[in-house]
Amino acid sequence: MYFWLSRFRNSLAVRVLLLTAVVLILCLGLHSWGTMHFLNKDNASKLSIEADRLSKTILLSARYAMMANSRSEIDQIVSDIAKHPDITSVRIYDKQGVIRFSNVQKEVGTQVAMDTPACSACHVTVPPKSALTLEERTRTFVVNDTELLGTITPIMNEPSCSVAPCHAHSTDHTVLGELELILQTGQAAVGLAAVQKKLLGLTGLIYILSVSLLVFGLRRYITTPIKQIINSTKRISEGKPSGLEELPRTDELGYLVDAVVAMEQAVAKKQAELDKKRQEYQYLFEQVPCSITVQDKDMRILKYNKEFAERFSPQPGAFCYEAYKGLSEKCPNCPLDKTFETGLPYCSEESRTNPDGSKAHWLVHVTPVFGENGEVVAAMEMGIDISARKRVEERLLTSEAKYHAIFNHIPNAVFVLDVEEYVILDCNDMAEHSYGFEPGEMHNTSFIHLFPTEEQDKARSYIKAFTALNRVRQKRKDSSAFYVDFRLSPAVYNDRNVLLVSATDVTDRLETEQKLIQAGKMATLGEMATGVAHELNQPLTVIKAASGFIMRKIKRSQPIDPDILSTMAEEIDSHVDRASQIIDHMRAFGRQSDHALERVNVNTVIESSVNMFISQLTLRGITVTLNFKENLPEILGVANRLEQVFINLLLNARDAIEEAEAEGKTEEKNITLRTYSTPRAVVAVVEDSGAGVPAGLSDKIFEPFFTTKKVGKGTGLGLSITYGLIKDFGGTIRVRNKKEGNGAQFTLTFPRSSSRRV
Repeated sequence: MYFWLSRFRNSLAVRVLLLTAVVLILCLGLHSWGTMHFLNKDNASKLSIEADRLSKTILLSARYAMMANSRSEIDQIVSDIAKHPDITSVRIYDKQGVIRFSNVQKEVGTQVAMDTPACSACHVTVPPKSALTLEERTRTFVVNDTELLGTITPIMNEPSCSVAPCHAHSTDHTVLGELELILQTGQAAVGLAAVQKKLLGLTGLIYILSVSLLVFGLRRYITTPIKQIINSTKRISEGKPSGLEELPRTDELGYLVDAVVAMEQAVAKKQAELDKKRQEYQYLFEQVPCSITVQDKDMRILKYNKEFAERFSPQPGAFCYEAYKGLSEKCPNCPLDKTFETGLPYCSEESRTNPDGSKAHWLVHVTPVFGENGEVVAAMEMGIDISARKRVEERLLTSEAKYHAIFNHIPNAVFVLDVEEYVILDCNDMAEHSYGFEPGEMHNTSFIHLFPTEEQDKARSYIKAFTALNRVRQKRKDSSAFYVDFRLSPAVYNDRNVLLVSATDVTDRLETEQKLIQAGKMATLGEMATGVAHELNQPLTVIKAASGFIMRKIKRSQPIDPDILSTMAEEIDSHVDRASQIIDHMRAFGRQSDHALERVNVNTVIESSVNMFISQLTLRGITVTLNFKENLPEILGVANRLEQVFINLLLNARDAIEEAEAEGKTEEKNITLRTYSTPRAVVAVVEDSGAGVPAGLSDKIFEPFFTTKKVGKGTGLGLSITYGLIKDFGGTIRVRNKKEGNGAQFTLTFPRSSSRRV
């Protein structure tokens, strides 16, 4: 019962109906009251008019009798008129307020006070009013529960009254008296009450009819459509069609229906998008390549994805420690406990032994799930399988141990250097042994300090410029010097860019090579003897001639002209200098050279080499042509040894030309030396007009003790030494026969001192 009352009280239609009913009551009641009030006033006005008309009729009836002063006739008229059932009394007053005629005989001759209702209307002012309106002349009052209407009609002084035979009135008098007529209004009131009753009945009927029509209209046009709209919204909330297409859409409810239909379409669109997103997220949840679970505070698994199901095969309602690890109680240091306690995410690494005996490892990320009040109601756990990574790490540790053992047992010294300051970050055991340091003593020290002090700046620039350095002098912990070959390579070590340096001790090899090269030099000096003798013979001849001339002049006691003496002294001095240069050059060439590399200009070395043999070559009719590129870049090498390279090539070219001439294969005797450069290298070319290299021997002529010369003409070491020296300088040498004619062409390529950077 209370439910229906509450529903009835909260109904919109009931509220609208009550409001409309109240408004109708107020409006119809006000209309009825106004109508009845108008009828009352109209009825009172009509009664007043009728009473006034009756009063005037009575005066007209009694006018003749008044003019004739026939009192009996006037009394008769008053008595007859008073017999009317609605007339209570008829009185005629004179101007002094004396009742002259009345239907009540005992009142005749009595005087009334001027403040009585019959007199006060005129005598309210001084002098009395001579004219009154109908409202002023009419009054209503109640006597013995009877409502009466009283009206007074003034008796005006007329001209005929002044000449009447009975009495005459002065013309100064305006009002001679008055007629008072009192009527009963009961019958008129009864008629008016009947009219009012009918009016109230009609009003009630109109009210009932209006309310009925209103109820019908509300039910038909508001309540029923609203219920349909409400039911449609419920169907929309349930995902069903609204069914609003049949409702009319011409009024405000139609606009509401349009809005609901538009809302239905928007909701359907949003629902479709939501369903699509839900499917996408569900697909992602199922297909994500990691296991995902949602646990409550009791650690019972509420949800999980496909990956988790396949990996752990959980039972419905299982606890997380049962599903993950097959335990009967929760894990120690469980990240779930921490998340539920603090409301913060946590991460840990977990492992277990699979049923097949293999080990499984995974990273666990736990994130809290908050409820509406901000409390932690569940936790989402994501596990990323790292078993493969663990196995790789184990293999990596094994591999690292293996390669670390290899690193320490490499027969060469290996350094790991910082690329900026060349600090030794790591080195192998051979490096510490070769340089005479204790284990770990070289770490975090400067690699540059292993070079002699005077060569440290140059070593820093060489390390930056080259990927290979040969015959580099360094020092051990005890400051003893030794020579190494370097190979440098950029690498990444512990996530930082480093420089790997492999150092090979070549001290013993260099000493052996030095002996061999020195032997080659001695052989070359023997080859140079003829040319040197010719070179020295010329200055000695000049000196001999000058000294003989001076001696003859002295024996003859003849004076020598100062100009001639000065000229001869200058010639002797210049030829002595030339002889000294030849001897110094031979001494320098024959001296053992240093192993340290330095910047060398190839053009200068070739010129020096040619100068040592130019006289010998000229005597044999061989023309030497030099074609140098100006401003040729420098290379790293040893000038003394590089000179031996070109001397060996010149001697080889000389022998080839003479052999070809002896066999009649050529008539030209030319040796050409030219140089040029590329962006990364310096190139020197030595060409001759000899017979060339026999077919199939191009790869063998650089082998030790291999020679194509006749027995006794060569040792087979010249080109072998040349090849070794060029390799020491980081260069290459190639040989081929010239295309345009007889002769061989040797091409030497050296890296520029700034062409390759680490």
